[in-house]
Amino acid sequence: MSRTPRTPGPGASPFAGRTIAITGGARGIGAATARLLQERGADVIIGDRDAGHLAETARELGVRWHPLDVTSVEDWTAFVAAAGEIDVLVNNAGIMPVGPFLDEDAGVTRQIFEVNTFGVINGTRAVAPGMVARGRGHVVNIASAVGRVALPNGASYSASKHAVVGFTEAMRAELTPAGVEVSMVLPVIVNTALGAGVARTRGVPTLDPEQVAAVVVDVIRRPVPEAWAPRWGQPVTKVSQALPRRFQDVARRLMGADDVLTHADPAARAAYESEARRT
Repeated sequence: MSRTPRTPGPGASPFAGRTIAITGGARGIGAATARLLQERGADVIIGDRDAGHLAETARELGVRWHPLDVTSVEDWTAFVAAAGEIDVLVNNAGIMPVGPFLDEDAGVTRQIFEVNTFGVINGTRAVAPGMVARGRGHVVNIASAVGRVALPNGASYSASKHAVVGFTEAMRAELTPAGVEVSMVLPVIVNTALGAGVARTRGVPTLDPEQVAAVVVDVIRRPVPEAWAPRWGQPVTKVSQALPRRFQDVARRLMGADDVLTHADPAARAAYESEARRT
């Protein structure tokens, strides 16, 4: 059920009275973000296709919830009706099956794009018109570092996140004049089920979901077009991509970037891969 937004008083949290919807909220980055925002007084509603886990997480965090398969337009309609006026939408839901592209089933490829790319598009189409009508709002898309730096054995995932980056930049140009902010957050490897068993790169720390959530909360508080988790990833990547390609290739080898998904541990990823490949 929707709830009447609270009106923050003097000195109140900037999140008080704001309805913030988060997809993929049953666990990982989504749940961590919901926790931080709820603690800061926001009216949080989380959605996820795993309704059982979603309800459990919502009870634990003290937030609202509604089942949501981001690939379904009908689910989005029901979710928005349950949420009421959404002030901030965090498009967080995503999947990452990994492996050589030529071995990837076409149905898995399609599912990656349905969740990672069309999930963001469907959410924006469902929520942004209300924001435009009210002349305010904020859409925050959780992309990935691979949205800027593609990785082998993750061709479809990389491409789906590249698409989110492009979509976000285009939507920012379209919606900013109407008073609607559009941002994206690009995390590196995160200690979640999605990141289970992937190899680590030299010099790049593995983050906890709470560290990414803190960046998301900061972006909602002070909107920027693009934020990385960790923050220093953005300038390092921009400098690297300005170098000639042969130097970029040397840097990738020194960091072990191409090993991240190529050398992922199949045993550690078995449970997640089985769930993510469900079409």
